[in-house]
Amino acid sequence: MEPGDLETLLAQSVRLRETGHREEARERLLALRARFPEDVRVAYQTAWAHDVLGLEADAVPHYVDAVAGPGLSTDDRRGALLGLGSTYRTLGRHADAVATLSAATAEFPEDNALKTFLSMALYNVGRAHDGMRLLLTVLAATSADPDIVGYRPAIEYYARDLDAVEGDGSADGTD
Repeated sequence: MEPGDLETLLAQSVRLRETGHREEARERLLALRARFPEDVRVAYQTAWAHDVLGLEADAVPHYVDAVAGPGLSTDDRRGALLGLGSTYRTLGRHADAVATLSAATAEFPEDNALKTFLSMALYNVGRAHDGMRLLLTVLAATSADPDIVGYRPAIEYYARDLDAVEGDGSADGTD
């Protein structure tokens, strides 16, 4: 098989998934995985195909292979890490989700989707305080809702200290 053939077959499989032919895409991607077990792009797309079919447990080894080595674009690596962390969380593997998503947010510190999924996983491992702090930080930084923007200083204050109580007035966003 020529290198271009892999590119063509991979692109066709992705198109199948994107156009709702998910089971056919999954079957084609599994065949590509058998032929190209070291290709991280094929691993990522195979994981994604399993995930969208609700086959999370089957997606995990493909995600793991996808993020294990170089070769993914930055966007695909970010997506694979999010997919793996989210899938771990869905499967009740909360500690694995926290570890994966924590590493991913360190690698991609500006990615608020990763932070949001990490906040959920932190909640699942009993670290609700940390999860809430992270979620409030994301909300304050990203919301354009005028009702949120008006309280941004207070939200940022409480994100730093969720246990703060009435005091000097700095937490109410009015000074």
